[in-house]
Amino acid sequence: MQIQLQKIAPQYLEIEKTQHSDVWNKEVVFKKGERIQIVAPSGSGKSSLIHFLYLLRNEYTGQILFDGKNIATFSPEDKAKYRQQQVSIVFQDLRLFSQHSAAANIEIKKTLVPFSAAASLEEMAAQLGITKKMQQNAGICSYGEQQRIAIIRSLQQPFDFIVLDEPFSHLDENNSIKAMHLITTEAAKRNAGIILADLHKVPFFESDSTLFL
Repeated sequence: MQIQLQKIAPQYLEIEKTQHSDVWNKEVVFKKGERIQIVAPSGSGKSSLIHFLYLLRNEYTGQILFDGKNIATFSPEDKAKYRQQQVSIVFQDLRLFSQHSAAANIEIKKTLVPFSAAASLEEMAAQLGITKKMQQNAGICSYGEQQRIAIIRSLQQPFDFIVLDEPFSHLDENNSIKAMHLITTEAAKRNAGIILADLHKVPFFESDSTLFL
């Protein structure tokens, strides 16, 4: 199980911003089970890459292959299966339902694409220190609490890869380490790959390789 990037680059990114990248216009392979860190300064296309991998955007040159198949050719059914079974995500902007409780935001993913081997929702909430926030509307939680809700939500499904876009930007180091431990533990249960993109290198993420966007 792998994702191949075959000389992809955002169509809208200036050429000079791609010339020294380890990713853009290169041949890159992400293998299931690998832990990849992508260091990406502002304006380098970090969120675009995450969106490309999750099939939300396609404004790029080159090809992205999932197990040898060009994802640009995926049917709507292929895309749905890909997001339900192969790739989970934590968006930078989180995309929670603000008028629904933290628990409801998580339960909807758990209901749609359950993963029986995952730790219980209550256990994960306790690990990340948001047990008392579970019945509170997500929209009135702090941004750091919302990030922890989004992380737990992303772990309620099977996946071969989990892609993370600045997942700890509003967490202190202690809570970031706890969240990273939960993610790596759940990824290990699935023998899944982790692709973490951030503005700076995350020191407590034990990656197999680091790429500079």
